[in-house]
Amino acid sequence: MTTADRHADRPEGVRLQKVLSRAGVASRRAAEEMIADGRVSVDGVVVEEQGRRVDPDTAVIRVDGSRVVVREDLVYRALNKPRGVHSTMTDDRGRPCVGDYVSDRRLFHVGRLDADTEGLLLLTNDGDLAHRLMHPSFTVPKTYVAEVEGSVSRGLGETLREGVSLEDGPVRVDGFRIVDTRPGRTLVELVLHEGRNRIVRRLLDEVGHPVRKLVRTAVGDVRLGDTKPGTVRPLTHAEIGALYRAVESGG
Repeated sequence: MTTADRHADRPEGVRLQKVLSRAGVASRRAAEEMIADGRVSVDGVVVEEQGRRVDPDTAVIRVDGSRVVVREDLVYRALNKPRGVHSTMTDDRGRPCVGDYVSDRRLFHVGRLDADTEGLLLLTNDGDLAHRLMHPSFTVPKTYVAEVEGSVSRGLGETLREGVSLEDGPVRVDGFRIVDTRPGRTLVELVLHEGRNRIVRRLLDEVGHPVRKLVRTAVGDVRLGDTKPGTVRPLTHAEIGALYRAVESGG
């Protein structure tokens, strides 16, 4: 297929402004204004004419550079996984698992949180995005808040940024800050793109601050916010676009 064929109007397709409206990006009138302003591209080419028809199942559509998911069969959810819940859709031992909170059997979890860790877990049936989010080459940052034992020295952040050697290789954080200090314990926030098993717990244990409680609060620009434990919410169009932007800029 030539470049011209790939970018050609699809007579059997759906008008672009209608596709954008269906996706919840804007009303048809507002979508027409976006097209007129040169803010919309299809398969990497800015659309210059109104009424352009596209195939929603194959077209890569972006508004202001951010990808817009227009396939109606794709689902994106965020779960605040409670402590004690296993990151599996089913459990043959009858233990609490992610599948207990999801009625849509098409969905699968993106990555894992160990049973003792709470917080943000993404669920989707978009296999391509899920693969990229989990692949280490795309380095999508993940944010955690940990309650650790003891008082944390000011130099700990520098130590973690420089890197700490673990039995399966070195690890370093992208960001670190002390959130709160209380007698005998400290609340810290870490940002890292590592996905190794129990990496945050092992890292903090190695530097002398065993974790009492651990919560993942963000994956890229998708944040846990005020989502209550055990609650599933749909991702916003902006959040989905941010995830695609994160994986498209990496790798």
